[in-house]
Amino acid sequence: MEKTIGLYIHVPFCRSKCAYCDFYSVTDNDDYQRYVDSLILHMEDYAPGVRDCTVDTVYIGGGTPSILPKKVMLDLINGIYKNFRVLKEAEFTIEVNPATATQSMFNAYHAIGINRLSIGMQSSCDNELRALTRIHDFEDFEECYKSARRAKFDNINLDIMYGIPEQTEASLRMTLEAACALSPEHISLYGLKIEENTPFAYGRDSLSLPDEDTEYNMYANSVEYLASQGYHQYEISNFSREGYQCRHNLKYWFCREYLGLGPGAHSYLNGCRFSFKRDLGLYMDAMERYNSEYELTDEKYDISPKDRIGEYVMLQLRLTRGLDVNKFYELFGIDFERMYARYLPVYVENGFMEKSENFYRFTLKGMYVSNYILSAMLDFDSEILDNIARGTDK
Repeated sequence: MEKTIGLYIHVPFCRSKCAYCDFYSVTDNDDYQRYVDSLILHMEDYAPGVRDCTVDTVYIGGGTPSILPKKVMLDLINGIYKNFRVLKEAEFTIEVNPATATQSMFNAYHAIGINRLSIGMQSSCDNELRALTRIHDFEDFEECYKSARRAKFDNINLDIMYGIPEQTEASLRMTLEAACALSPEHISLYGLKIEENTPFAYGRDSLSLPDEDTEYNMYANSVEYLASQGYHQYEISNFSREGYQCRHNLKYWFCREYLGLGPGAHSYLNGCRFSFKRDLGLYMDAMERYNSEYELTDEKYDISPKDRIGEYVMLQLRLTRGLDVNKFYELFGIDFERMYARYLPVYVENGFMEKSENFYRFTLKGMYVSNYILSAMLDFDSEILDNIARGTDK
């Protein structure tokens, strides 16, 4: 069976930096063509090593990919098709900021093969968008969405945030109603996380944020409302119409391989995880004048059996289907229930998890605090895992 991989392309440019965002991007550089030329050179470096693979998902993220001029974006996409064997039926996504989108841009995207858009709606309330320091208002978003539909896009995701400054349960419901009224194929619902070294982190005490109980109600009520509108929750933060799950993101959650290119991009390829330094200037210099003094790799490590088990547990439990204990034993030769015997009964008893046939999955309450639960489950002593793997743990 032919091996398939995903391809992620990072575009690290933004018109302005949102105060909550910690993804790598710059606002003081517009060397768009030079950067895309550098990306293509990087593609040429990696293409021989994946010649026997087909690419079945492509995701262009950022940053703000839609900031690239149309001609530059077409060069990038042509570079992808030239260097990789992209399946005709591949899912090909690009992220879009409503303030940087135009009708002609969408027409060009569709014509060259992009078939999925992810639009950063975030909220339908302009005061909340201002609080997030977004560069668009709701009217911009509506026009962006209509332009995408006019360009014949029939697979659109909307990003929505909850737990944001000035938001209430009522205003979040307004946002969800506005989103569902447009009938997108997919909705991603993300809770605001205050990331270190962001303006929100520095000004945390001045932010008007909902309390923890309100934030939980926001999540729980949103899940219920989206289900009533025909959006199936298949992952903690992701909801889709039938047949429109994001195939690229599923690669991450099922521990499948992908290549990421660009500063700050991560990859999982041939059993190895690696990433590139978050430095645009270094990246372009390295591609143009490659020699040993330009070290682009930020981190690189082979996945040990222990790491692979931990990753698998963490990612499978993010899915609403949960983790199949039989599959876990098939992959690792270890009894999942015995390995996590100190946790599973407690989480089930307290309503954070449930077991159905051979699957363990989070309940709604568990999904909301999943980061804490997974951190506890995976923070076990490595000696215990060694003993279980050897069959000596009783």
